[in-house]
Amino acid sequence: MILKSKRSEINKLENLLFTLNEFYCINQERFINFNIAVSEALINAIVHGNKEVEGKRVLIDIYENADSLEVVVKDEGEGFNLNKLPDPTKSENLHKEHGRGVYIMKLLTDGYECITDSTGTTVKLVILFKKEEQGEKENKE
Repeated sequence: MILKSKRSEINKLENLLFTLNEFYCINQERFINFNIAVSEALINAIVHGNKEVEGKRVLIDIYENADSLEVVVKDEGEGFNLNKLPDPTKSENLHKEHGRGVYIMKLLTDGYECITDSTGTTVKLVILFKKEEQGEKENKE
């Protein structure tokens, strides 16, 4: 999926994920948390990576594995230094408006990976299928 660097594009990915979950039957609370993390990755790609520059794109790939669903979000920005991100749990950062995105993505997913360089940033988010969810999925097939 290719999205423009506009905040209005976020709904396209959210709608696709909800449609996919009709098939995967991931527990609602876990799925909503995953969706929040994916939306955060997309917002970061649009706003911080691509700086909402018209003409820049965000590339989305979705992979199904035997035990998980992966969403990969790649921007066309200039990358950033992961080590320079402030810790949002420290008292001096608690009331800042920005700086929680990566923390949220790590907290709300079963897997988080970020690769960033001068050609952009790629974020991979993973949600594992639980055994009870696998049974529901198989019943739908």
